[in-house]
Amino acid sequence: MSLPSTEVQDSGAREGAGILESRLTGLGREEFARDVWGRTASLTRGASGFADVFSPSAVDELVSRRGLRTPFLRVAKDGATLPSSSFTAPAGVGATVADQLDDTALWRAFADGATLVLQALHRTWEPVADLVSGLSAELGHPVQANAYVTPPQNRGFDAHYDVHDVFVLQIEGAKRWVIHEPVLPDPLRDRPWTDHRAAVADRAAHGTPHLDTTLRPGDVLYLPRGWLHSAQAQGQVSIHLTLGVHAWTRYTLAEQLTRAALAALGDDPAMRRPLPLAERATNGPNEPGGSNGPDGADGILDLVREHLLAAVAEADPAPLFHRARRSQARPAPLGPVAQLAALSGLTTTSLVRLREALEPRLEGTRLHTRVGYLDFPASDLVPVARLLDGRVRTAGDLGLALAGRLLRAGVLVPADR
Repeated sequence: MSLPSTEVQDSGAREGAGILESRLTGLGREEFARDVWGRTASLTRGASGFADVFSPSAVDELVSRRGLRTPFLRVAKDGATLPSSSFTAPAGVGATVADQLDDTALWRAFADGATLVLQALHRTWEPVADLVSGLSAELGHPVQANAYVTPPQNRGFDAHYDVHDVFVLQIEGAKRWVIHEPVLPDPLRDRPWTDHRAAVADRAAHGTPHLDTTLRPGDVLYLPRGWLHSAQAQGQVSIHLTLGVHAWTRYTLAEQLTRAALAALGDDPAMRRPLPLAERATNGPNEPGGSNGPDGADGILDLVREHLLAAVAEADPAPLFHRARRSQARPAPLGPVAQLAALSGLTTTSLVRLREALEPRLEGTRLHTRVGYLDFPASDLVPVARLLDGRVRTAGDLGLALAGRLLRAGVLVPADR
């Protein structure tokens, strides 16, 4: 079967475009949303050069010089994950924590055919962090990044599906990918492929692949959650980045709506009353204590259903939804030394801006962000609202006292950072 495939010809013509168009798919955000997002696999040949994002030397530095600990790395071989004790050890005087990566053990495992999985690279490698932060802002969904480093002719995992969408960015070498359509479309996060292991194995073994292709440096493969995939390195070491998009779903919104409704029911005296004592066998079905009476099981169930439906109809899930969104990602990095210098040297001409990726939301007199909330007097609301456009301001424009408070809270940062 064929699948959408794009070949990027002129990266210069896409200057100023978003990450989706300029680096990943060659498609604008609207076109990607209409034709690809959550619908089908998509392959883009020569999407971008990724040497500025990740490289073989980055792998070596992370493994041997950064003092990484589990779970920032997993090791897999022949479809199974190796125990962390087989590649971790204390690192000597002053670094005796026992779960640090042991580069010698990792080298031996790698030479023996194991795949190294560097996890949460958006926390440990700045260029990847910048790419992930920009893509998350563009998509409106949380994004994380892993790197898979596979020796020649080896594979890390059997055919499986992920419960999040992925962009696969081939960094080094070549890797053959075999893709099959889902056995469970759009799986939720609590429905992993292991719950459907037999169906997955059967589809991978006997089904016709939707795609069987080899990715080379600069190629990008997009897979919606649920699409089966397996991959094997070819004649040299293969390195690819997987950007995992943890999409918010209608089910997620339903969860927030239900929680808001249940919170409202907690303020309803009728819902806080106890259930009656056990029914007596002598009561008829329509007597006060019977199952069909107003105080019986059926009557109470009807009452609860009526109040619940009314609460759902009136509930506002937005505060809970935005709180959940804020909790799923981190704001831009904040250096304590530079921040203190900015606070100590603050003058009316100091340039400041809102810290990136805060997910700010002003509700009444309260500003909610990923680093907590702040309450403001009415006199501060206008300058606080102006900050939310992300533009650079002077501390004098905001007022020195307000600028200082926001710097101390980690909401503002110096504009030169």
